[in-house]
Amino acid sequence: MMKRKICVVTGTRAEYGLLYTLMKEIEKDQDLQLQVIATGMHLSPEFGLTYQEIERDGFIIDSKVEILLSSDTPIGISKSIGLGVIGFAEAFGQLQPDLLILLGDRYEILAAAQAALIAKIPIAHIAGGDRTEGVFDESIRHSITKMSHLHFVTNEGSLKIVRQLGENPNHMYNVGSPGIDRIMSLRRLSRTELEKSLQFTFLKKNLLITFHPVTLDYQASGKQFSELLEALHNLGPEVGLIFTKPNADPEGREIICLLEDFVARHPNAIGYTSLGQLLYFSLIAQVDAVVGNSSSAIYEVPSFKKPTVNIGDRQKGRLLASSVISSAPEKAEIEKAIRAAFIKDCSNTVNPYGGGNSSIRIHQIIKSIRDYKALLKKHFYFL
Repeated sequence: MMKRKICVVTGTRAEYGLLYTLMKEIEKDQDLQLQVIATGMHLSPEFGLTYQEIERDGFIIDSKVEILLSSDTPIGISKSIGLGVIGFAEAFGQLQPDLLILLGDRYEILAAAQAALIAKIPIAHIAGGDRTEGVFDESIRHSITKMSHLHFVTNEGSLKIVRQLGENPNHMYNVGSPGIDRIMSLRRLSRTELEKSLQFTFLKKNLLITFHPVTLDYQASGKQFSELLEALHNLGPEVGLIFTKPNADPEGREIICLLEDFVARHPNAIGYTSLGQLLYFSLIAQVDAVVGNSSSAIYEVPSFKKPTVNIGDRQKGRLLASSVISSAPEKAEIEKAIRAAFIKDCSNTVNPYGGGNSSIRIHQIIKSIRDYKALLKKHFYFL
């Protein structure tokens, strides 16, 4: 019996972190063949050529789909989607996967879903049904849901949304977030090891900060990020500030320029293009709070029983743990929220996105389905 080919697409460092454990589960299965397609930011020198991290982890990249233009304008992003559809069509024609695994809501993943739909490749979608009302990612996520055939959602609320979109209840599974799986299995670096690796000395208090563009907000991303930077400045030089750079989204380069200028003027601050899973998770365990608007701060940080300061509407609508403090994108509110995080007790926090067995469950479900092609003809299921 020939191995069934399970193809995973990844376009960003964060998404790869969520997929890592599932990819390992598929890779070691004697009845399945893992295929990996790297695209988007993974292939960009500006964003750290993070496909090399995938290869260092022992995975073979079967195809690289170049789609990232040197532009973060709406026109540039739309052209990237078009290039993605062409590139994925060619990759799928070469690899002939039996099932495609997609995670989340980025435009690279939308391009992959469109190409797979036309190529009659069944899609298993992870993290459908989540809400992020401040960015166009929500519309992309729901669109991918409608092109997908298996739905692995992160919580009960998202399950209801996917059901409301008319998907087959028999093909919907509440498995939690696969990103938590990696947290449970990874041996983290000590504080001393981290300082050596990052060439950064921790201070009395320390923050890990990631701020991505807000693509649907009335207030420009650069303005919101400037408010955050002013709040961080007001905390004083005794607070260590560790930044990771934003995704390749509209207005992303403006945020990068502001970040680099701030770091150059503040000896207590340092910025990284990409940390990788080991450094990133090790840092979360050592800092006093995680600040910004990334999904990781919502999905994964609660498992460390650390506070999150969630700024603005980028993650609006997501299920929040008790450790999350929400703040308007205004410097006074952000500073107030950070100071509250410094004294917040998160020892009893329960992560609503699961306990770390999502990848095993997804793998078992995928393997149990004997005929992927039978999933292709879908019916709309009314409430």
